[in-house]
Amino acid sequence: MSIARDAARGAVAGAAATWLMDLVTTRLYEAQPEAVNEREAAAQPNGKSSVANMVDRFEAMTGLTIPRARRPIAESVVHYALGIVPGAIYGVLRRRLPFATAGEGAAFGLAIFALNDELLNTKLGLAGPFTAYPAQTHFRGLAGHAALGIGTETGIQILGG
Repeated sequence: MSIARDAARGAVAGAAATWLMDLVTTRLYEAQPEAVNEREAAAQPNGKSSVANMVDRFEAMTGLTIPRARRPIAESVVHYALGIVPGAIYGVLRRRLPFATAGEGAAFGLAIFALNDELLNTKLGLAGPFTAYPAQTHFRGLAGHAALGIGTETGIQILGG
């Protein structure tokens, strides 16, 4: 029962921390020079975010078509799932592997950044190559994912974990 409770706390905290990460990354994006934003947009496969490309891939693989009006909802669901599922896993692991909470969860967020943003998205063709993006894009992702990790750990603690 404690595994399910830990996973549920982590999932809820991961959802809230995804919202926090979005606040951080949106503010940083808005502060960037337009030339940086243009270079980042040019690096994105199909001119889309990795989440939008993931939804495209889902449609291609399943033959399903998400109505255009519902597309933003589908992308938000995928985006939040990418915080909820790792949050649930983290919620379970943090009690069993004490090093998992390093930096009050920052290490968890940075691991997600390295694995998801910097490795898997590129390997799966959901994002362009590492070198195609300006340094600001990587630093923004790093900061956002640190907020994700710290927010997830803090949320779990608030929920009694």
